[in-house]
Amino acid sequence: MTTTVTTSYGQLRGIDQGRSLAFKGIPFAAPPVGERRFAPPAPPDKWDGVRDAGQFGATSLQVPNESLNALLPDLIPEEPQAEDCLYLNVWTPALDGAKRPVLFWIHGGAFTMGSGSPPLYDGSHLAERGDVVVVTINYRLGVLGFLCLAEGAGEARTNFGLLDQIQALSWVRDEIANFGGDPDNITIFGESAGGMSVSSVLVSPLARGLFQRAIPQSGAGHHALLLDTASDTARRFADLAGVAPDDLQALRGLPVASILEAQAALEQELLDGLSQGRPPEMPFRPVIDGHVLSMPPIEAVRAGHAADIPILIGTTGEESKLMTGMVGGLELSDEALAIACAGRVTSPEDIATGVRVRDTYRQARAARGEPASNHDVYVAVDTDYVFRIPADRLAEAQTAHTSQVYAYRLDWQSPLKGLGACHALDLPFVFGTQAQPGIADFAGPGATPLAEKIMDAWIAFARSGDPSTGDLAWPRFEAATRSTMLLDAECRVVEQPREQERLCWEGRR
Repeated sequence: MTTTVTTSYGQLRGIDQGRSLAFKGIPFAAPPVGERRFAPPAPPDKWDGVRDAGQFGATSLQVPNESLNALLPDLIPEEPQAEDCLYLNVWTPALDGAKRPVLFWIHGGAFTMGSGSPPLYDGSHLAERGDVVVVTINYRLGVLGFLCLAEGAGEARTNFGLLDQIQALSWVRDEIANFGGDPDNITIFGESAGGMSVSSVLVSPLARGLFQRAIPQSGAGHHALLLDTASDTARRFADLAGVAPDDLQALRGLPVASILEAQAALEQELLDGLSQGRPPEMPFRPVIDGHVLSMPPIEAVRAGHAADIPILIGTTGEESKLMTGMVGGLELSDEALAIACAGRVTSPEDIATGVRVRDTYRQARAARGEPASNHDVYVAVDTDYVFRIPADRLAEAQTAHTSQVYAYRLDWQSPLKGLGACHALDLPFVFGTQAQPGIADFAGPGATPLAEKIMDAWIAFARSGDPSTGDLAWPRFEAATRSTMLLDAECRVVEQPREQERLCWEGRR
């Protein structure tokens, strides 16, 4: 197959993989360094000759997550890092102008870690199975991507990581036809921080018209920061870094080591809070800045800012087992569990509500024959607080503006270290990487049949806005029924799943 493609910026030589072509490390923006640090992305420079696209580009600078690496040491390998990180990767069956559906992936990692290039996100399996084009991207993370400036560059004070995602989407719209993709049929999908990014890009006026469908996985529209909160975090960071928060030039001149050291101190507060049973906080995440986001994404969805965009949304069944596993598990007394439950639904001082939520979850789980220890209840409440309830509300909000809303829950169990149906377990199933070395132990034996069903559903959704396939008849989500596809060894549809627990959150958050 031909492995050289011509773009508006120059020629690229990719890798012939037999059934697909891979083009890696493609610059979609100019390096965000020097005066471009803490500034919106600029278009990439053109180049002469044929640029080699056989190697991934560097990922964004980030602080190593030692807890995650210790829990899952083989899942995400170490990668080269640099400020010059705005690169994307393309997998395509052929360079033939066939106008294939495009799947545009935004990686997760709490907005502070990750990239678009680990083996977990190898796009060749999806591209080959569904005759689609797959794109994965890097974007600026942590301080470099989401610090809120007292003085901005133009209208942009923050959300540089989101602006990177939107710039990458613009590049894909303009260039993907050269790779055999359809610029008028682009599905954005992402998990965790990537799912929250999808929900933010979904309603940003700057991204309007750049995509046609959306799949937020384990991330919805509730977790954006108010501008004042983001500004407080920026002041804390500047103090730790030894610069004035309103001195943009000093911030741009900070050594990389100083940035990462100060960021690490803020991230440690996240882990300290989790180990004490407090709701986890992400110090760097999308900000309601009046430019990229005019209101919380969930409110924008309710207001119709994503009207007529089909959505496939869901979570894993036990998301928070990954987070508790990172701190070695939590042992909570009945009283501490009630306080933790109250802190998620209302406030830690509302003990009466905490007791009610704790007991409702415990009784509902016991009635279904599920484990109901204090740890199990904590995981269930925290999973709902961070993931399931926001996803449920986004799905319900979007039903007012399109009939093509679909919901899922992954209940497959990982055999590793009691992780169960934990956060990120959906990833190898979506990308078909469940059998790769370093990933197979996480996905568990016998995962391939389910992975094939999930890949086919995601591909079907990218083609038509409906995830139904010959194996899965997928009903639409409606507020009255809340039809949800349970993805497991035996897939099935349930209505109003875990309804007793959901009702604990009615009228709250």
